Amino acid sequence: MSTSDEECSVIGSKADLGFLDFLEKKSVYSYAPNGEDPIVISVPFPLVNEEPQSVCVGQTSVDVMTIKNTTNEPVELWSVHIFASSPEDCFTLSLMEPPSENSNVDSVQGFLESFSLEDRMLQPNEILKVWLSCKTKELGLHSTIVYVDAGDERIERRVFLLAEDKISQSLASKKPFSKGRKKEKFVVNTFVAGSRPQRKGNRAYTNRLPTYDIPKEIRDMLESNQIPDAIERGLTRKNYSSYFKTLVMMEELQLEEDMRTYDMECVTLRKKRNQFLSLEVPGLAERRPSLVHGDYIFAKLASEHDNDNMPAYQGFVHRVEADEVHLKFDSQFHFAHNDGDLYNVHFAYNRLNMRRLYQAIEAAENLGNEFLFPHETSRRRRIEISHLVPISGNINEEQMLAIKKILGCKGAPPYLIHGPPGTGKTSTIVEAVLQLYKNHRKAHILVCAPSNSAADYLLEKLLGQKAVKFRDEEIFRLNASTRSYEEIKPELMRFCYFDECVFKCPPANALMQFKIIVSTYMSVSLLYAENVLRGHFSHIFLDEASQASEPETMIPISHLCKRETVVILAGDPMQLGPVIYSKEAESNGSGKSYLERLFECDLYSYGDNNYITRLVRNYRCHPQILHLPSKLFYDGELIACKEDDTGSLLLNEDFLPNKEFPVLFFGIQGCDEREGSNPSWFNRIEVSKVIELVKKLTTGGNMKEEDIGIITPYRQQVLKIKQTLESIDLPEIKVGSVEQFQGQERRVIIISTVRSTIKHNDFDRIHCLGFLSNHRRFNVAITRAISLLIIIGNPHIISQDYYWHKLLWHCVDNSSYLGCSLPERLEIQEDSGFKNFQENSLPSEDVAWGQEDSPQSDSELPKPAGTDEAEWSDGWK
Repeated sequence: MSTSDEECSVIGSKADLGFLDFLEKKSVYSYAPNGEDPIVISVPFPLVNEEPQSVCVGQTSVDVMTIKNTTNEPVELWSVHIFASSPEDCFTLSLMEPPSENSNVDSVQGFLESFSLEDRMLQPNEILKVWLSCKTKELGLHSTIVYVDAGDERIERRVFLLAEDKISQSLASKKPFSKGRKKEKFVVNTFVAGSRPQRKGNRAYTNRLPTYDIPKEIRDMLESNQIPDAIERGLTRKNYSSYFKTLVMMEELQLEEDMRTYDMECVTLRKKRNQFLSLEVPGLAERRPSLVHGDYIFAKLASEHDNDNMPAYQGFVHRVEADEVHLKFDSQFHFAHNDGDLYNVHFAYNRLNMRRLYQAIEAAENLGNEFLFPHETSRRRRIEISHLVPISGNINEEQMLAIKKILGCKGAPPYLIHGPPGTGKTSTIVEAVLQLYKNHRKAHILVCAPSNSAADYLLEKLLGQKAVKFRDEEIFRLNASTRSYEEIKPELMRFCYFDECVFKCPPANALMQFKIIVSTYMSVSLLYAENVLRGHFSHIFLDEASQASEPETMIPISHLCKRETVVILAGDPMQLGPVIYSKEAESNGSGKSYLERLFECDLYSYGDNNYITRLVRNYRCHPQILHLPSKLFYDGELIACKEDDTGSLLLNEDFLPNKEFPVLFFGIQGCDEREGSNPSWFNRIEVSKVIELVKKLTTGGNMKEEDIGIITPYRQQVLKIKQTLESIDLPEIKVGSVEQFQGQERRVIIISTVRSTIKHNDFDRIHCLGFLSNHRRFNVAITRAISLLIIIGNPHIISQDYYWHKLLWHCVDNSSYLGCSLPERLEIQEDSGFKNFQENSLPSEDVAWGQEDSPQSDSELPKPAGTDEAEWSDGWK
């Protein structure tokens, strides 16, 4: 058979269809052994716009396949038969048109269908019609292989149909995906400065933040993909500052580039309240781009875009409302503006947080080796412990040891709490803080977390302990001025400092009166700006330390620590690491947190409890949910200690095949797609299955909306699921990326993996998207569930990853798999498949979207003439 490789059958003789990817294995339209077409066979149910035709689930769909003999000789048609179908036996053949719903009884009774047709002689130029019927059995892709044996040859047809319900059909892409036109680069040579928002209570900081502009020679080197010597040599004590500064520069250049993707062309500005011009920015409510009060943009008439002699106009953000910003430019710009004018807009990247990182790295040069390289210190410490009476309730053996060691610690090096999922590391921190507050009256405590929500949670946990009553003047929640006033819970507001709904930082003399200050890592820089003295805090707690980059972790350590300061880091290097946008920075060390780097030191890696305590008792998950992550990531040492019986209620659900096993894998072959110019993926078939399961869980009133969490790696899938939940009046179910569920739990977690075609695997690998590029993301995703974990995905795709392969077959082995046919069970090595690619590289598109305290993004900007450079560079903040 002299066909091309693409035309050759990949189906073996075994009648098992396996997995067909309609984007990879296109149907063969004709058979031409001698450059001619003796037999021409049509393609039933042909793809439309490279996608399978859609049919309502439960219905029968019919199409005709024609077989034509184009020769002048009879051809023996030995057989036409269905090799295999998925789902099994859903396709049939017939030589007569199947009866319709309105057919009479005789037509129905006389209709014959089968999986194969008898042999016959196909006369010259004869056309044989064969009807192919598909009785759709379930949601998802239905596929079959039809073999036509003619003469000495076999011709193959691959057939696909997508069975959908009303929900999935309503979510179908309305506009075919096309890559957006590359925007012309917005170049700002000169600009007219805008009207900056007034700074309320105009009090200058004691320690001003330098500009830290990226040196031109380093910028040129990095932009030409050269690696500076500081990075080539690796991290040492001598090059600590230059090493991390270079990594931050790499990150900043990437953020500049990323920010350009939000630039807008030919948009209008509308007059607002006689003093502002408003700009509508789609995606602003989702922080894409992230703009806050005091940021600025550049605008230029679209007709003047190519005229480099015409200056751009700088417009400052005075107010943000949903998808709209209120801007104030130079008065001349407002005077000349007409609402019909078209502008090109460039979003300027706010460098404030990056400058804070440079400052912290610089200050870290003054730290001793006991902080930066504790393994190089010769003195080994032994912490004396004393009797301890718990304050906050039940404290287990490992937590008690950690708290005793923290209370007995006299200073550096840092003490680590290794807290795998659900083991109570935050509870351990809270108990330690309560002990210090109650029994060490001279203690001043700083408690930090990477995000605002995590910091708020710490404060709530402290305030929620009934055994200790805090006075308002003893605890302070430090917030950045850019944080939305409406974002914080009313019951926490009395611990904050603000003026006219704008958060502020009190002066140093007021700050130093508080016994406990709670902040994000980044906002701690305000304490240094106000000149809170180094060594003022006796104890600094850094929660979720594995999620922060080392420069970010250095903000509280380098500015506020003396050698006698007790620093406690809590986290888990097997969970999510820092959010890094630059693949180059990540691969050269930016993706490794300070906590993870300390873990590699002998002092910590050997488990010496004078340096580290490992928590092993999990209070979140059902034992069967915990079993696999414990085995894969924690040497099987985690102990399930969940005592309540909420799980038993859930395991009575009718759709669970194994009532004793609370992990269900639902295999479904859907159709992942994109729409418009949005590069994010969604899978409407999986959305339908998610909604079906949610309805089953909430029917009867046993399950509340807040008990259910839905995790999915792609922003568009998040939006599609949210829209559908709102349409069925279930808007309170949380839907988000793994990053948005870090540190959280739900009685039930449903995971939608989205991807269902092989074609785009390489794309995901290169860009490290989705679940299959990061074992840490996998670990977090499957450890959020308390009582029931449900995974929805294409087993043929995700089983290519070592960890997902383990999860899939763990469910199969426990009779807890439903859905489409399974792939062949092969032994997958830990270093194979997706795991070959950088696991902690560029985050999924949804990491950036969901990250609360991640830096924003811009390009190196020229200075406006006639403006004080120091004031301009330091900003109003």
